Amino acid sequence: MFAARNPRAASAYQRINVETSMHTMDQHQLVSLLYQGVLSSIATARGALVRGDVPAKCSSISKAVRIIEEGLMTALDKDAGGEIALNLEALYDYSLRRLILANSRNDDAMLAEVAGLIEPIAQSWHQIKNPAPAQPDAPQGPLPTPPATTVASRAAARFATMGA
Repeated sequence: MFAARNPRAASAYQRINVETSMHTMDQHQLVSLLYQGVLSSIATARGALVRGDVPAKCSSISKAVRIIEEGLMTALDKDAGGEIALNLEALYDYSLRRLILANSRNDDAMLAEVAGLIEPIAQSWHQIKNPAPAQPDAPQGPLPTPPATTVASRAAARFATMGA
C-alpha cells in the first residue's frame, strides 16, 4: 500500500528486489534474463517506432545496446568458449551496429532483423538448461550444429559484406 502511494519507494523496493534476485541466480539464469531484456527492449522500440514516440524508441534501443555491450558481451568467455564465443561476439557486434543504425534511420526492418538473430540464440540458451523431453521414436544420431554458430556466422558474413 505504501509503495503504491510513493513511486520512489516502489522503485527502490523493485531495485533491491532485482539486486537480491541477481545474487541468488546462476550464470545461466542471468544470461537468459539478458536475452529476454534485449528482445523486450527491441519489441518496445518497435512499438514506439510505430506510434511515433521518438523518446521511447531511443530509450528502448539504448537499453538493448547496453544489455548487449555490458551484459552479453562481457559474459563471453573467449578462452573456454572457443569458436562459439567468437561467433557470438561477432553476432553481438553486428547487432549493436544494426541497432544504432536502426535508431538513426527509424528502420523497423533492422530492429526485426536483430530480434530475429537474437531470438534463436535465446531459445537455444533456454533449452540448454531445460532440454525438451526425449521422444521415444526419435532417431538417435549426431546432434545438429548449434543455431548460435550458424546464425553468428551468417551475421558476421553479412556484416563483412556491408563494408561498415
